[in-house]
Amino acid sequence: MKELQLKYGCNPNQKPARIFMPDGSQLPVTVLNGRPGFINFLDALNSWQLVKELKEATGLPAAASFKHVSPAGAAVGLPLSDIDRRIYFVAEGAELSPIACAYIRARGADRLCSYGDWAALSEVCDAATAAYLKEEVSDGIIAPGYTEEALEILKTKKKGNYNVVQIDPDYLPAPQEYKDVFGIRFEQGHNNFKIDESLLQNIVSANKELPEQAKIDMIVSLITLKYTQSNSVCYVKDGQAIGVGAGQQSRIHCTRLAGSKADNWYLRQHPKVLALQFVPGIRRPDRDNAIDVYTSDEYEDLLREGEWQRVFTVKPEPLSAEEKKAWIATQSGVTCGSDAFFPFGDNVERARKSGVQYIAEPGGSIRDDHVIATADRYNMVLAFTGMRLFHH
Repeated sequence: MKELQLKYGCNPNQKPARIFMPDGSQLPVTVLNGRPGFINFLDALNSWQLVKELKEATGLPAAASFKHVSPAGAAVGLPLSDIDRRIYFVAEGAELSPIACAYIRARGADRLCSYGDWAALSEVCDAATAAYLKEEVSDGIIAPGYTEEALEILKTKKKGNYNVVQIDPDYLPAPQEYKDVFGIRFEQGHNNFKIDESLLQNIVSANKELPEQAKIDMIVSLITLKYTQSNSVCYVKDGQAIGVGAGQQSRIHCTRLAGSKADNWYLRQHPKVLALQFVPGIRRPDRDNAIDVYTSDEYEDLLREGEWQRVFTVKPEPLSAEEKKAWIATQSGVTCGSDAFFPFGDNVERARKSGVQYIAEPGGSIRDDHVIATADRYNMVLAFTGMRLFHH
């Protein structure tokens, strides 16, 4: 197929719309089910690049959960802990493949933002991944292939209209890319900059002990940032993005947003949250929303009389601000990546509050000395990559 007509563009009034190869060659994607739209394909192609590069850089299966052309989460396929299985609502006794673990962890970074996501897998989609995805609200998936069982499962989603896209894993884009804005054509070289461990050698902090897991986490953060709308900051732990701050005009706002999401991810592991008793048959989105409100400053809206009964069988005790602060203070071993340099040490200060011990950023600020000194104050490891990762 050389072109695919789409229902409309970003909005219903933007017609006609299509995807096609400018040189007249065959498209590297095949729609196996559904009818993906303009935004679906933007998410699909960006997310595919992320997981493909993450697999190449780490050697591990990779997955991403995309919304509005930015990742809500990304992860590599490390095994799930018992706590992971509980907070990601994995069916008891479910057998999970590495690629299933990768997607579950990617989706688990920010389950609220992943509502209606586009999923991307670096590996062939198997039945274990499809079975988990079947129970989630999602718009579509892209992968290099699907087992017969997985495809049959996915075809049952959304009354048979779930979008399933297969991509040629060997496809390489042209070296130059183009974009039209307001009738004016832009041209630039495709961003083929390779992110791997060699990028992490310039450690400028006094503490230079960078464990292997932290190296993987830095790579996860940087490749995630490469496909996140800028400005952007990403917090990662154990091969999983746990907080992405995207599209903010101020760097500190990126750091705060990503940090607050990382805090929310960690709060979902609090004993009071794990002990919540939901009414039988509650829908996953309702459960996710309830957890989000319960751990927020608006918890009273959820716990008021007549409302909590809709969600819980037993009214839970509030999670106080003091309890939340104390719990978040126990977080550690987190990595923070930034797509451009930190202009001030305040970003390091904010990152520390969410358990960050390792930081990867380009460097190059006139206040690099202040940023380094702030990292040294908390015995952090700070690596200057020398490479900006803006994406628009």
